[in-house]
Amino acid sequence: MIKGLSITPPVLGRISIGKVVEKNGKRLPEKDDQFTITSQVQNRDGWVVHPLDTELRNQTANGKLRSIPVKLLFNDPDLNLRANYCLFDRQSGRPLCVGNGESCRRYTDTGMQSLPCPSPDECELAQGGLCKPYGRLNISIGDEDALGSFIFRTTGYNSIRTLAARLHYYQAVSGNLLACLPLELKLRGKSTTMSHRSAIFYVDLTVRDGKTIEQTIAEARQLDQQRKESGYDQTALDVAARVGFGNGAFEENAEEILEIVLEFFPVADGGTDIDDDTSQPIIGEVALVDDTNCATLPKSGKVKLSLIDKLNRQKLHPNNAI
Repeated sequence: MIKGLSITPPVLGRISIGKVVEKNGKRLPEKDDQFTITSQVQNRDGWVVHPLDTELRNQTANGKLRSIPVKLLFNDPDLNLRANYCLFDRQSGRPLCVGNGESCRRYTDTGMQSLPCPSPDECELAQGGLCKPYGRLNISIGDEDALGSFIFRTTGYNSIRTLAARLHYYQAVSGNLLACLPLELKLRGKSTTMSHRSAIFYVDLTVRDGKTIEQTIAEARQLDQQRKESGYDQTALDVAARVGFGNGAFEENAEEILEIVLEFFPVADGGTDIDDDTSQPIIGEVALVDDTNCATLPKSGKVKLSLIDKLNRQKLHPNNAI
């Protein structure tokens, strides 16, 4: 195995609740009130819709895809949903710092370092909304590829918190049969004072419509028994996934980073990213720099030091988290 390269589940497509659109020469995130399942291929109009999107959408009454039947790959909740605080350099797209609120891995002028992570509210480097919670959920749709997955990325507190709770609860009540449960990814709406009473959307994970939790667990036990009889080793799969995730400092690769920054870590005047379900405004702007769609650094003036400048301050204060 190549060291330094995070080995992640094979991805067949993406699940999103919005898209990046071009407006006046800028690429800006635009939210939606439904899911869209796309392939990994892009054209001039954006991501190409996956055939499963059309298939599932045709089964809805109003044509809006707000629930998706899914299964999980792993019994360990933290392998299905990886969530941490992330900071990306908008100019290069490179991940600079990833932390969990206690410790972080950060690029500095002396290389990769492990440092304390005080969380975005207390971190100087994170001021101005530069660091966010960032979650990646891998799920299986359909039965064509048992180990292939679709990835849902989110920077929404509500989505991350709800998904994490559901995964741990389902693991507990099912007796560690999370990977065998037939579940449903569901889009929910709510209003808060932060959203000025307008609807915001977040993602939940529930049992499928028409089924109780007891029926769902019974189906999971039956599937688990069938897998064991066929030689399917779920425990070994979880171990292999854990080793693969831990093989690299950061999960994202160079091909994905710029698109991720544009969708989930933009700096657009008065706007929010695609899945920021808190509806908090962010500052600056995202511009079309060239054909690679690199994002510019904030221009609002509220971020006075560049990220690289702040990182270089580690040399002066190596024992302090920025």
